[in-house]
Amino acid sequence: MLENVWLALAITFLLALFWLRFNDFLAYKGIISGPLSRKIIHIGTGPVFVLCWLLFPPVASARFLAAIVPFLITLQFALVGLGFVKDQAAVAAMSRYGDPREILRGPLFYGVAFVVLTIIYWKTSLIGIVALMLMCGGDGLADIVGKKVTQGKKLPWSVSKSWPGTMAMFGGGLLLSLFMTAIYLWTGSASGYFWNYFVKIAVITLAATIVESLPYRDIDNLTVPLVAVFLGNLLKL
Repeated sequence: MLENVWLALAITFLLALFWLRFNDFLAYKGIISGPLSRKIIHIGTGPVFVLCWLLFPPVASARFLAAIVPFLITLQFALVGLGFVKDQAAVAAMSRYGDPREILRGPLFYGVAFVVLTIIYWKTSLIGIVALMLMCGGDGLADIVGKKVTQGKKLPWSVSKSWPGTMAMFGGGLLLSLFMTAIYLWTGSASGYFWNYFVKIAVITLAATIVESLPYRDIDNLTVPLVAVFLGNLLKL
């Protein structure tokens, strides 16, 4: 934890920007594909950002200042998607087919979820952290694995989703949520015992996995955190 909230904000912004632009560069240069870059950004941004919360001192303004980081990145997404800003590297990294308007769906929802969950839950509750980790590690990994292993393994209720992808959603979301919970307990930012959280997080992850498996496109970044927040409050996470 740092004593200066502005220094914590600066470090958070620089790390988030580096992660985003580094993956933009890899996609723009063709080192990795746009869809893969999109998912790497999707998976990695959440853990980087949530770990940076630990840098902020316990002041009332901390959550709002921290939320500036995803807000600015989300604003950039919106401006690029609407055509007001030309950023081919961002389009290559964040879109599936090279259309800037694609950024106005999944990536924009992703950023909005980060801003809202940061302001509402912050590090005073594990609900927001688990919701973000399920959206990042679970949903992001599901797409990567699902596209790699799909033949003959489609879900009967969702032909665009697969059993391997769904299992990756559950496993990745659960592990990342538990990992972040352990860190917050270890640093004293959360209280209680790890195993007391395990069952609750597993139930939330299972519900989020079921929601992610439904045949709706580009809204997982809204539906997954919403169900996590609902159950997190219901189970008093």
